[in-house]
Amino acid sequence: MNLDRLQAGRFTSGDVEIAWYEAGSPDGFPVLLIHGFASTAHVNWVFPGWVKTLDQAGFRVIALDNRGHGQSDKPHDAEAYHPETMAADAAGLLDSLGIGSAHVMGYSMGARISAFLAIARPDLVHSLVFGGLGLGMIDGVGDWDPIADALLAPSIDDVSDERGRMFRAFAEQTKSDRLALAACIRTSRTLVSREEIARLTVPTLIGVGSRDDIAGSAEGLAGLMLRARALDIPNRDHMLAVGDKVFKAAALEFFGDVEAGSI
Repeated sequence: MNLDRLQAGRFTSGDVEIAWYEAGSPDGFPVLLIHGFASTAHVNWVFPGWVKTLDQAGFRVIALDNRGHGQSDKPHDAEAYHPETMAADAAGLLDSLGIGSAHVMGYSMGARISAFLAIARPDLVHSLVFGGLGLGMIDGVGDWDPIADALLAPSIDDVSDERGRMFRAFAEQTKSDRLALAACIRTSRTLVSREEIARLTVPTLIGVGSRDDIAGSAEGLAGLMLRARALDIPNRDHMLAVGDKVFKAAALEFFGDVEAGSI
C-alpha cells in the first residue's frame, strides 16, 4: 500500500486529539478498523495488507490510532482508557465523517472496543469482525498486570514475565509511549457480559488463531451470539493471525454474505 495514498486527519474526542486515516473508494461502503493494544493503525492494518485488501475490494477504509497509541494524544491517566471511552472515540470519528453505518473490525483490544461501540451505538455498526479475541472478551484473558509492570520497568532486561517481555519488546519496536500504554492496559480490560453480547444482533465474524493462547475460543463466543460465525486461523498465534490470508479471505466473504443477507 502506497502510504502517500492515505488521507490523514485529526479530530477531538473530549479533550483528546485522535489521529485517523482513510483510503479506498469514497463511494464504497465504509469499514472502520480499530487496532490492538500497543499497536497502531499502520502496524495493525496498513503493513499487514488489510488496507490494500479492502481498498482493492472497493471499500472506503477508515482507521484510527487509539488514544495512547500512534499519532493520537497519549494521556498518562488510567481513567482515560476505559473501553467505553475508547468506543466513544470511534463513534466520534464516524460521526465527524458523516458516516451513519460501517462494518467495524477490531483486533484484540480493538475487538473489545468494537463490542462496546456496538453496545453503545448500534446505529453505527452494520457488522462486526472480532479478530484475536474470542470468549476472552467475556471471561477475561488472564492477569495482565505483569504487562503494565514490564512497560514501566527500567529495562527489558529487568522483565522476567514472558508475556510482559513480549509486549515490552513490541512497545520498544513501535517506539510507543510506555507510560501511556501502562495506563491503558490497567483500565481497558473491562469485560463484556453474556447478556450484553447476546443482545448484539448484527452479523459478526470472530477470527482467532489456532495457536493463540490469549484470545479464548472463537466458537465459544459465537455460541453466545445470535448471528455470529467462528473462524479458526490455522497455525497462527496472537501476534501473527492479524495479517493472515485466511483471515482476509474470510472477512471479504463475510462482508459479501452480510450484503447478501445470508448471515
